[in-house]
Amino acid sequence: MSFRQDPKRLPASPPSAGSDTDVDASPAAARDVEKASSDAEHTEDAVFGKLQGGKALDYRAVGAKGAFVLLVKVNLGLGVLGLPHAFGVLGLVPGILAILVIQTIFCYCALMIGRFKIAHPQVYTVSDAAAVFGGRWAKEFWFFALNLQMIFFVAAACVGVSTALNAVSAHGACTAIFIAVAGVLAFMFGAIPTLGAITWIGWAGLASILAAVFTVTVAVGVQSRPSLAPATGPFDKNVKMFGDATFAQAMAAINQILFAYGSTPMFFGIASEMREPRKFTHSMVASIGFLTTVYLVVGVVVYHYCGQYVASPSLGSAGPLLKKICYGIAIPGLLASMTLFTHMASKNIFVRALAGSRHLAANTPTHWAAWLGITAGCALIGYVIASAIPIFDSLISIIGALVVPSLSVIPYTFMWWHDNYRFVPAEERTLRKRLTFYLNVLILVIAFFLTAAGTYGAVDDLINTTNNSKPWTCHDNSGTVKD
Repeated sequence: MSFRQDPKRLPASPPSAGSDTDVDASPAAARDVEKASSDAEHTEDAVFGKLQGGKALDYRAVGAKGAFVLLVKVNLGLGVLGLPHAFGVLGLVPGILAILVIQTIFCYCALMIGRFKIAHPQVYTVSDAAAVFGGRWAKEFWFFALNLQMIFFVAAACVGVSTALNAVSAHGACTAIFIAVAGVLAFMFGAIPTLGAITWIGWAGLASILAAVFTVTVAVGVQSRPSLAPATGPFDKNVKMFGDATFAQAMAAINQILFAYGSTPMFFGIASEMREPRKFTHSMVASIGFLTTVYLVVGVVVYHYCGQYVASPSLGSAGPLLKKICYGIAIPGLLASMTLFTHMASKNIFVRALAGSRHLAANTPTHWAAWLGITAGCALIGYVIASAIPIFDSLISIIGALVVPSLSVIPYTFMWWHDNYRFVPAEERTLRKRLTFYLNVLILVIAFFLTAAGTYGAVDDLINTTNNSKPWTCHDNSGTVKD
């Protein structure tokens, strides 16, 4: 045995079929045992309690493919729209390296989610995991941080939807009105009770946002000159291999990349609502690989063809007409992101509030009053933040710095330490374990640096941009120029 059992740790999942010598080891018998174990697990859940029979809602309804699309969609949406601008600040080579390094760190950390969920089935959020490795105060800290991040994500989604509505309508109404419309839609769609019922929105949203970003990617490649370049005469795209930004500007750009991968804390909720949580890791790794491919293609191609004339959000880089077309195509995808963010922000609070109660999964008046009230509250707070900071780049930069490293990197290093090192006797700590421990310490230091330096960059960026756009403004946040 490689480690001493933590007395507070719940038993791990049951052994796989065929591991007991008293059980018939034939393939058919093994499948029957595995199916029976899966059915029992699906009937009684460590988080939601009894899931089947009576008036219970079925929270464990997400398959492996559904998990893949949800894992992709919670990241792919708002973040990709800011990546070409980040390349413009950092330069092509540092931009590519930043994406590859960040995706590697985030994927490594996310691997712990599937393993930790199986070892500790009672865990639903990163704050529940914090309770396992750090006790009550760690749970409360990460619960607060998680809710802060999720509400900021709702706000960023509201800003994204308002930007799209401004672009499609040629600033047909005050931006404050469009943000209010987004807040109402966030409540309406976010109030769908289970992720299984939202999966189809994820598929539609993924198709929508991919169609939009690849349309603008192709469009900038075939246009004669960037739409934001001078209409006549010579121009210089000034595409840089290495940028010449200040430290604060570079960190603000890195914050945008962090935001593009920053939905890792939501992965716990998706794993918890999977029919087979053991398949989470495969879905997660595939989603990160898919995301990185899209980010590199869109970021590199759009920046290569637009250079210093790249727009942010990037859907405005191909001219007024294609801007309207691309934003029109992207609206379902932006709405899908807003739906997922609102739903999962509300679900985190809802599960905490009704933990241990029959109302958590039962279809009762108390269940619906709590669920709708919490969802409305999350949508309202998201609307207020979006109205106070209606600037796309500034908002995602603040989110990327303040909360993403604290929730997408730091706690997972402690999860590894708790399950693989904390209770391992010194004489059993192999060279590989010690090297992995030092790797986790290095990742922890990087996360603290990204938080401190990124916050400095985000605040500097916000100070330099709020002069042109005030809270509850009617100012067009899409940059539309009327004819």
